[in-house]
Amino acid sequence: MTTPPSAFPDVEKLVVDVLKADPALAGVTVAAGAPAGFDGTQSAVLVNRRGGAWIGDLHVDMPLIEFEVYGPSKTAAHVLANAARRALLATIGKQLGANNVVHDVEEQDGPRWMPDYLYRGANRYLCVIRLSLSVF
Repeated sequence: MTTPPSAFPDVEKLVVDVLKADPALAGVTVAAGAPAGFDGTQSAVLVNRRGGAWIGDLHVDMPLIEFEVYGPSKTAAHVLANAARRALLATIGKQLGANNVVHDVEEQDGPRWMPDYLYRGANRYLCVIRLSLSVF
């Protein structure tokens, strides 16, 4: 069995780059963290790695990616959640960054409406997607 790399790829940055390049998300804040002044009512997709697994023999990282998707209305947030999902699901077979290839993308949960207790006026959907990402 091979050992994992000393550091996993920055999958949050890779996914943020994918979403930022998608025309359906033009004008939407896409980031790994909430920007200054964020109150949950703006159009935003926040990308977070929520664990995953290293498959040593295959040299594959299988991160769980969570999208927290916000919009000015529940309907707008739902539309953005679907756009973000579609963009990431479309990466199968593509190279991300200099050293990663996406072998599979599998939805684990979503989009799921979930009130946000940090931002009281927020319209938020959550999605969780697992990537199978070769690291070379």
